[in-house]
Formats: sequence, structure tokens, C-alpha cells
Amino acid sequence: MFTPGTYTKRRTLLKEKLNGGILLFIGNELSAMNYRDNIYPFRQDSTFLYYFGLNRPSLSALIDIEGDAEIIFGDDATLDSIIWTGKLPLLREEAAGAGIKDTRPLSDLGKYLRKAIDKARPIHFLPPYREEHTRAVSRLTGLACEKVPEACSVEFIRAIVSQREVKSEEEIAEIAQAVDVSVDMHSRAILFAKAGMKEAQLAAEVHKTALAAGCELAFPIIATVNGQILHNYYYGNTLRKGDIFLLDAGAQAPSGYAGDLSSSFPVSGKFTERQKEIYLVSQEAHRAAVQALKPGTRFREVHLAACRAIIEGLKQLGIMKGDTEEALAAGAHALFFPCGVGHMMGLDVHDMENLGEDFVGYGSETRSSQFGLRSLRLAKELKPGFVHTIEPGIYFIPDLIDSWQSQNLHTEFLNYDRINTYRDFGGIRNEENFVITADGHRKLGKDFPKGIEDIEGMRL
Repeated sequence: MFTPGTYTKRRTLLKEKLNGGILLFIGNELSAMNYRDNIYPFRQDSTFLYYFGLNRPSLSALIDIEGDAEIIFGDDATLDSIIWTGKLPLLREEAAGAGIKDTRPLSDLGKYLRKAIDKARPIHFLPPYREEHTRAVSRLTGLACEKVPEACSVEFIRAIVSQREVKSEEEIAEIAQAVDVSVDMHSRAILFAKAGMKEAQLAAEVHKTALAAGCELAFPIIATVNGQILHNYYYGNTLRKGDIFLLDAGAQAPSGYAGDLSSSFPVSGKFTERQKEIYLVSQEAHRAAVQALKPGTRFREVHLAACRAIIEGLKQLGIMKGDTEEALAAGAHALFFPCGVGHMMGLDVHDMENLGEDFVGYGSETRSSQFGLRSLRLAKELKPGFVHTIEPGIYFIPDLIDSWQSQNLHTEFLNYDRINTYRDFGGIRNEENFVITADGHRKLGKDFPKGIEDIEGMRL
């Protein structure tokens, strides 16, 4: 946790952004895997963490703006639970660490809200992303479960996004800590990989590195020789000499803040000439995106800078052809880059996306309907304090190639004969994390080996 003053200031700023009512925060519950006592690792709701800091299950909280009340609702551990979990701090003791003086039993929350509802006072709540949240809001407000999602408060969402999207220096320090551990995870993978082992062995080594540093995983590890599958969580393949391996993994610091890095490296320790060619195009796209980072620039333009570099590089290899700007406008490059160049990052690895991706990444911007560009998670104008990823990639997806070729799509920009010689290439991406500063940007965390010579040199 941060200091009590940090949480008090956050809540004060939030109250200033809304016109009144009661702000309801539903914390997370323990989630069972396959029976009640076999549970997933607990992770508190990030908005609850941001404003109240308590990382324990079965809590809710409210801020009553007119009533000038800030209350955490929850129950202290019973003797039966202490036998299994050990003695825990009293709720009032933990709440004091967040600057909260008023704690009450969880059963009192419903009584408090019913009085407010009887007086026709507005109850602001956020979009539920777990069924337990939907049921809790339904029980507390009287709304039918199917009505809860559409009744969430847009005013509340916008207020939180506008506050959480700008990271403080203490938040940036936590993210940098998570990125440092993430760098160690990737460095260990590059050193550990060898032909003959399973993807699972490499994923386990990456996970072990995070745990040994006192961190958790920020998201499930992607560790694959099939990098053309963008989110591939299968670990059953055997690594072979000549394969290029894609690792997407990040650490979550004890505070809950995330790192998110991707690396692509040869299993044998040496890139083939063909791998070098594609890798260098990806690196140039990464460099173009980073160079575009500064306050006042729309992230959509950062994405397009990476796309231009991909088109130019693939034209030099005979994979694409024609006018770069026309190919970009048509979206022909999306055959190789069907996703966005980055996303916001913070307490969530895709920060605040439970509140609605368009609220977080677009604001007043309009999302494109074009294939590829429509998958861009962040498009709006950058401000100092924004933390986000840069992760351009190049992917040869056989099913997508076949579909486009059968429709003769973008034949003026795509050389399908040449493209089909890369059907077995797979995919690569490299990802780093950045904060926007007053006059530009800063890379977070320690240096990360991503140059061809750097990666090959690690294996000498």
C-alpha cells in the first residue's frame, strides 16, 4: 500500500469529478477452480485497490458525496477461518492504512443503500466483469441481474478513467519495478531455451523467475514456437533448431502494478537470414512508433507510424508492393499486423479495460471499422503520465493468407507468391513499456536485450 494520504487524495479528486450521489465499489471474492475450497489466487478489483488499497476478499466500499462519508464494509476473520489462514489484521486496522476511519459489517451495506434509494438518491456503480459483481449490485439495488450492465454509471466511468489514466511518480516507480522483473523473466528464457525441450519447460522457468522475485504473473504466459497465434497459451510443442520463439510475459508487483514485455529469439541462438530480415522490419516498426511518442500526439498516429515502417520493410523484401500511403489507407498491411501497436498499462496489464475499452482508449475518438485498425486498443491523444506498451509484430497466419488470397484482396499491394513462401515462418513481436513525459517519453525498467547482436551475444 501507499501512504494513507495517497488514497485520501485520490478519493477527494474523484468526488470533485462527480455531481453527487453514492459511489459504490464492489471488491472481488475468492473464486473456486472446481470446488469451493480449491481457489484461484486472489486478485482484488483494481479500482478498489486504487481508491482503498486493501487486497483482501469480500469487501465493498462507498463514497457518499453529499453525506461526506467514506466507508469500507467487510467482516473480520472468524476463528474457523483463522485456523486455515492464520491471524489477519482487523478490518479497521487495515482501513486506517488507506485513510478510512469508518468500517462496518458487510451486512450494513444493503441497509445504507436502501435508505439512499428510498430518497431517490443516485447510486453510481461500474460495469460488472464477474458474475459475483452483477449479483451483488442486483441484491443491493433491487435491479434485475440482466438490467445491471446497462444501468452502470457512465459519469462514474469517465471520472475514474480521467484520474487513473495519468500515473503518479509513485505509481510509475511500481510499474518500473514490475518491468525490471519482467526483463529478468525474458532474459532467463533466452538463456534457458534449447532444442529438444517443451514450451512448458520454458514457461515454467519464466514463471519461476517472477515468483523468486516476490511477484506474480500479470497475465498468463504466452510461450510458443507458433507466434502467428497472437494469444497462444498451449505449451505442448517441442522446440527445434531453426525455430523462432515468441515469449509474451510480465510480472505483477506486490502492489498490483504490471509489466508487459514480448521478445522473439532463435531457439538455436542464431537467427537465420530470413529471420533476420523479418526481425529487422519489426525492429524498425518499433523504432518508428517510439520516435512518435510525445504529449499531444494521438496514439493512433503512433500505430500508423509502425504500420508505415512495416509496409516499407516488407516492400524491400518483395512481400508488399505499391504506394505505401495507399496500402496503409487500404489496410493491406493488416495481413501481417492484424492488431494494435499498444495499450494502456497500470494496475491492469490492459489498464481499466473492464470499464470499457472505448472509454479508456478512445474517449471522443471514433474507432475504425477497418480490419486490423479496429483492434487498436488505444487511439486518443497522449498526455504526460500515460503508461503504455509499444509492441508491433509481423505474423504470417496461413488461414488469413488463404482467406485473403481466395478473395483476391489487395492484390495491388500484396505479392501472394512471395508471401506463400513464408507460410511456415510463424510470428514475432518485441514489446517495451513507456511513460509519456512533459517533453517526450521515457522507457520504463532496465535495458532489455532486443537487438539481433544483443540476443545472439547472450548465448555465446
